[in-house]
Amino acid sequence: MRIVLVGPPGAGKGTQAAYLAKNLAIPHVSTGDLFRANISQGTPLGVKAKSYMDAGNLVPDEVTIGMAEDRISQPDAEGGFLLDGFPRNLKQAEALDGYLKDKGITLDAVLDLEVPEDEVVKRIAGRRICRSDSSHVFHVEYKKPAREGVCDVCGGELYQRDDDREDTVRKRLEVYHTETEPIIDYYKAQDLVVTIPALGEVEEVTRRAMAALGRDE
Repeated sequence: MRIVLVGPPGAGKGTQAAYLAKNLAIPHVSTGDLFRANISQGTPLGVKAKSYMDAGNLVPDEVTIGMAEDRISQPDAEGGFLLDGFPRNLKQAEALDGYLKDKGITLDAVLDLEVPEDEVVKRIAGRRICRSDSSHVFHVEYKKPAREGVCDVCGGELYQRDDDREDTVRKRLEVYHTETEPIIDYYKAQDLVVTIPALGEVEEVTRRAMAALGRDE
């Protein structure tokens, strides 16, 4: 299956993408991983991306599109893929369609993870990260540490990242509404969009998505 996963920040796209890709036995292709891989390997696209990032500028669509097309052309993606974070705007969506058309293949579904905006803000703004190990993540409501401000795992200090502050989260949502939401209408016109309510336990959301794809876990 060839799937695009969309949804606002805090909808759980990364988590769901990993579960779905495993259940469907297809590679999970995330924009973050694409950038890290190309930069660490020093590919021409990675060098270009790094030059923009080092200057504090946004990486042009052409570079991101090139990385995505190169990745889904790899042998392990011949039987399908799950795209997470790409396409993130109409230009990228149109480029992906053009690439797939040239290959004689099409998308099977666009999964839209739906989460109320207030819940998105609550999820992200309540997140607390351990200064000693950023993989230790807590939440002021959903995953409270035993001692406030102290990591249960290593005793490190828990803090709120600047990106997780409410005002920043709301700005990120504005960008999502302006840049990414239009691709949902674009794909709806192709009858590809399946809306998945993303509230609830991770496993339950995965079950909903698998059922919507006509697959059992």
